[in-house]
Amino acid sequence: MLYYIFYPLRDLWFGFNVFKYITFRAVMAALTAFLISIILAPIVISLLKKFNLGQYIRKDHVENLHTLTKHKEGTPTMGGILIILAILISTLLWADVLNQYVIMTLASFLFLGFVGFRDDYIKITNKTNAGLGPRAKLLCQVTLGVAIALYVIYFTPIPTDLVMPFAKDFILSMGIFYIIFVVLVLTSSSNAVNLTDGLDGLAIGCTIIAALSYAILSYVAGNFKLSDYLNVYYLEGAGELTIFCASMIGAGLGFLWFNCHPASVFMGDTGSLALGGGLGVVAIFIKKELLLFLVGGIFVIEALSVVLQIAWFKTTRKRLFLMAPIHHHFQLLGWKESKITIRFWIVAIILALFSLATLKLQ
Repeated sequence: MLYYIFYPLRDLWFGFNVFKYITFRAVMAALTAFLISIILAPIVISLLKKFNLGQYIRKDHVENLHTLTKHKEGTPTMGGILIILAILISTLLWADVLNQYVIMTLASFLFLGFVGFRDDYIKITNKTNAGLGPRAKLLCQVTLGVAIALYVIYFTPIPTDLVMPFAKDFILSMGIFYIIFVVLVLTSSSNAVNLTDGLDGLAIGCTIIAALSYAILSYVAGNFKLSDYLNVYYLEGAGELTIFCASMIGAGLGFLWFNCHPASVFMGDTGSLALGGGLGVVAIFIKKELLLFLVGGIFVIEALSVVLQIAWFKTTRKRLFLMAPIHHHFQLLGWKESKITIRFWIVAIILALFSLATLKLQ
């Protein structure tokens, strides 16, 4: 929005020329989102407390874990509202609001945020972990995935071929299976972040790292010279997604200020589904879908631990991990919550750096 207000005034004062640069607007978007989070957080937290929107801690079948986490009972949740507001306002201020990729990414982000909000609200009001229901939630995610896939096919120049990281010339034509692929990327990314949100600061910290990676990747994809030099798919206008990712970084840092151990607020499904879905949509638009599984490696590990736990138990009637997702396994092993979170962040940073190295390896 500010781009359309100030950039046309560059003839009056040369300083307004900076609004042309995505790098400048990305930095400002991150700072704006951070300030919004920091300023609004006390207000949002107090409102959540006022309406008794506190975290419910499940005790059935998880007595050992309940002993470690019962002190979190009643901590305000649905803090994802704060993240969504910060990202939305910052992106609208600093991005090209007429850019189709920004519009679709924000729309998807808000849609999944609403789904998460409904899920959180049902859980809190009914005092149970059974919220919207896995089928209803999955149906919403699948519907969005199909809509994004059809939009890409019919309204964008984005190819539906599958591009492999590390493989310069390997391109797989997917045809109609592209729709299924997009659905899988979107549902897995949103659900994986949701599963990771179990320890103070864990999910939001890993999200910040992934968002930083995709901010760089989006900038490269939208820059003709850089994309040509690095042999990356060029998409005109994709650079504006850098603003969205930067807003996610700033909002995430502001939220982490209050979500770090011991947390004053939790993001809930409101935040985790929206953040995961937002990253998924960006990855789809810039043709870095498979790289998301490496950039968000911690999310993949968390989700995979749940799948393995279920499969192993059904096969052997025994547990592979003490508890899944895997961060709870380490909790039950006696690791301190802050140690688990920081070590997972370290792994996330290493995976992100390795992912960015693929820009020179393809």
